Amino acid sequence: MSIDAGQSLRTDVLVIGAGQSGLAAAHALEAAGISFLIVDASSAVGDSWRHRYDGLTLFTPRSISALPGMPLVGNPDGYATKDEFAEYLARYAAKNSYEVISATKIVKLLRVGSLFEAFTANGLMITSRAVIVATGSFPVPRIPALSRFVPVSVDQLHVADFQGADSIADGAVLVVGDGASGRDVALSLSTTHQVLLAGGRKRRLLPERILGRNVWWWLDRFGLLRAPANSFIGRRMRVADPFPRRGNDDHALARTGVVGRPRLTDIDGGMVLFEDGSTEKIRTIVWATGYVDDFRWIEIEGATGRSGDAIHRAGVSPVDGLYFVGRPWQRNRASGLIAGVGDDASFVVDHFRRHGSRKR
Repeated sequence: MSIDAGQSLRTDVLVIGAGQSGLAAAHALEAAGISFLIVDASSAVGDSWRHRYDGLTLFTPRSISALPGMPLVGNPDGYATKDEFAEYLARYAAKNSYEVISATKIVKLLRVGSLFEAFTANGLMITSRAVIVATGSFPVPRIPALSRFVPVSVDQLHVADFQGADSIADGAVLVVGDGASGRDVALSLSTTHQVLLAGGRKRRLLPERILGRNVWWWLDRFGLLRAPANSFIGRRMRVADPFPRRGNDDHALARTGVVGRPRLTDIDGGMVLFEDGSTEKIRTIVWATGYVDDFRWIEIEGATGRSGDAIHRAGVSPVDGLYFVGRPWQRNRASGLIAGVGDDASFVVDHFRRHGSRKR
């Protein structure tokens, strides 16, 4: 859907983001009979997945990785590739006839009276009664302050910019961060490079299968994915943050030649220093250090914290009419996964239907 620069639009609800969270919000709004517009910064639906590193698969199996009303076809216990899921999102939008204003980034959101005014980088203004921010979990790469001490002779990049082994110079590679992405990158580089993996906090990796079933099936079956964030189970899961090992546990990585190291503490020239006092000379650093929020473009008092993080309870902002979908632990463990966006979207849309309609 193309829009001329300088044009103004009006709608009941503006959905910002056309990934899985935004499309789930569109499904819930359509079911409630509420008009909406979807705006996305990417050129096409699914691009946020297409542009990620080679070899990336979904974190959860197909059986719990579909959006409402359309299955993700394939082995239910298997994991869709990034390109497979990108095409799934494109088909989902097409099947439901959701028009998306693509290649359009919202750079400012204001509250004017009882309405919202969203401004885009290309001069479009959209006025709405409510806004659902569905831009994904922590969209801005987090790079530690240590990166400032990396000399020009050492390449450095965030895992968000990693594409594959061909894009990495010859020589030793240090992957900083041993979460799922860091382990995947280390494994993908192990056949072509000398790879070191620097860990951080202690990781708890679950077996991928228990009694012949995918561990995610068990977590879903016993309600652990839906445990409220502040419940006893929810609090325990937030501290442990377990994820299943899929051929990338410590022993599997060691068998491929990946060398585990403790926390990175300093960088001096081409040498890196670890917490145990050991040092290594490296050629490239891949920062697999996660992401942070940056909602400073929401220029509404009470909507964000000092660091630009979203303020909300179960996706409902203290600002009337402002909502979020796709936030980690928004309501439960499933919230930050594809498995939970449908329920979370229905929750916030129902809240708007019950509260927002009174102020129409």
